[in-house]
Amino acid sequence: MTSAPAIVHVIDDDAAVRDSLRLLLRTENFDVRAHGSARDFLTSVEPSEGGCVVTDVRMPGKSGFELLAEIKARSLDLPVIVITAHADVALAVQAMKAGAIDLLEKPFDDEALLGAVRQALGRRVEGEGPGSEAAAARERLASLTAREREVLVGVLEGRPNKIIAHELGISVRTVEAHRARLMVKMRAKSLSELVRISVLVPRAASF
Repeated sequence: MTSAPAIVHVIDDDAAVRDSLRLLLRTENFDVRAHGSARDFLTSVEPSEGGCVVTDVRMPGKSGFELLAEIKARSLDLPVIVITAHADVALAVQAMKAGAIDLLEKPFDDEALLGAVRQALGRRVEGEGPGSEAAAARERLASLTAREREVLVGVLEGRPNKIIAHELGISVRTVEAHRARLMVKMRAKSLSELVRISVLVPRAASF
């Protein structure tokens, strides 16, 4: 007996984007349910329904951030991937603190989205909870040198390398080297992943 296909809820007010994402995800045999707004999704989703959510940030009515808050309030077991045409560090921090597991900037590579969806669904199957993730994040943060932590704080606050270098009294090239090393130590492949790992630890930016 085969298991039911995983459900991926796509929420975007742009019909062309919805159709494009639905087509892409169906090529990987995902059961895709497209919604034109957060309200449409919240009206139709069942409390016990599994899967994950791919949602835009800026939409008429409820925004992606308001949707994240509602998903949390309803205790829905649905990891959320946020997509946006205007990604920056501040937005990434806000999204991760609101509960998103990833943030992708439009236009994104097809494999980047598919990989994020697989990871989201994998987290549910493996039962990876926030406690275990936070413990892993603390271990990675503990492996950073004092200078790498200072650079990380600058990155999380959205400051460019030039400003970080000036504030720390080091060269831009040195900042770049520290930044590269902390990405490796934190096992982060992207800025959004670095932010997600860092915000798992309360007040991570103050260590």
